[in-house]
Amino acid sequence: MAHTFRSLAEPNYRHWFAGALISNTGTWMQRTAQDWLVLTYLTNNNASALGITMALQMGPQLIMFPFAGALADRFSKRRLLMVTQALLGAVGLLLFVLVITDTIELWQVYVLALVLGILATLDTPARQAFVSELVGEKLLPNAVSLNSASFNGARMIGPAVAGVLTALVGAGPVFLISGLGFAATLTVLIRLDTARLHPSSRRGGGGVLGGFRYLRRRPDVTVVLLVLFIVATFGFNFNIYTATMARIEFGKDASGFGLLNSVMAIGSVAGALASAKREKPRLRFIFGAAGGFGLAVGLASLITNYYVFAAALILVGFSSLTMMTSANAYVQTTTPPNYRGRVMAIYAAVVMGGTPIGAPLAGWVADSFGPRMAMGVGAASGVLAFGVGLVWMIVAKNLRLSYDPKSRIRLHVSYLGHP
Repeated sequence: MAHTFRSLAEPNYRHWFAGALISNTGTWMQRTAQDWLVLTYLTNNNASALGITMALQMGPQLIMFPFAGALADRFSKRRLLMVTQALLGAVGLLLFVLVITDTIELWQVYVLALVLGILATLDTPARQAFVSELVGEKLLPNAVSLNSASFNGARMIGPAVAGVLTALVGAGPVFLISGLGFAATLTVLIRLDTARLHPSSRRGGGGVLGGFRYLRRRPDVTVVLLVLFIVATFGFNFNIYTATMARIEFGKDASGFGLLNSVMAIGSVAGALASAKREKPRLRFIFGAAGGFGLAVGLASLITNYYVFAAALILVGFSSLTMMTSANAYVQTTTPPNYRGRVMAIYAAVVMGGTPIGAPLAGWVADSFGPRMAMGVGAASGVLAFGVGLVWMIVAKNLRLSYDPKSRIRLHVSYLGHP
């Protein structure tokens, strides 16, 4: 167990972990309240409107990510994060004012979703790359996994609290709490012991597009990003799945929606902690988890009982976070520090930038053919991503399946290279 949490021995990271847990809880509360507000208060169960909201929030990743990565590599990541965290909190407080004054309209949510997307685009590569400055290279894989556990621990708490509060008193107080939550990370950033940081050199060569030029020399990282793009675009539309399944298939209210997100986060935390135990992230875990995700989503889409469906989401969360955490750690630990900001900006764009394509598609499928069919699309994405990874391992790593009649396990997988 101590091996799992070894990064917390570093004081700066320990404080960062606690502050991020609070801020992330507020973020998940805000997302849950925002999605439910769009689906039930501002529209009449319109999943397409929910998809548009998600697309606007994630869309800036597709346009701004090279500049965001360049900023993270050129300037102090700590100071950049101070600005983004403060502005993200301000958006939550603005949503609170609009809701309690009953002046909130759908177009305002769209605009603020876009603003949140722009700020998150600037925040994400700096936040991802800043972890190595908190713990150094040796502890980086463990810290990346614990970050995922923190994010998904918040995902377990936030939606449940937001669902109950939204059902009892409305979305306004949820936005207030989320806005104030960003003060936790901001306070930690201000009070960090800068003498214990491990600052990287400000920048590698290649300018704004240096991350792309670097990836031309790294086909292994490129195929990981391709697998992530497929699953993140067509599979990671969890809010649409859980909101429409809760509302349309099972007839639940906001608390029922929040419970589904929280239960799925139980599996996510377990997946992140399992990844934290591994010293070195491996490609086979990434590709295998993508296939596991596809099977888990496909299984969940067939379940007709609400509570059994909720339990099945644990497998969805576990497989998705095993894939995401392993991929994140692999990309970060194999990328030089002076390119890490730009490469992690590409990573974030791949993971979140496909949402403008996938979220409206998932919403349209849910509206036209039902939520179960939308989940079927997500399941197919995981199976396809696994196929892409398997083909690459066969071609690039010389993966082979051999038969040994003398062994108790007759079939063996062997390969050349470093999986």
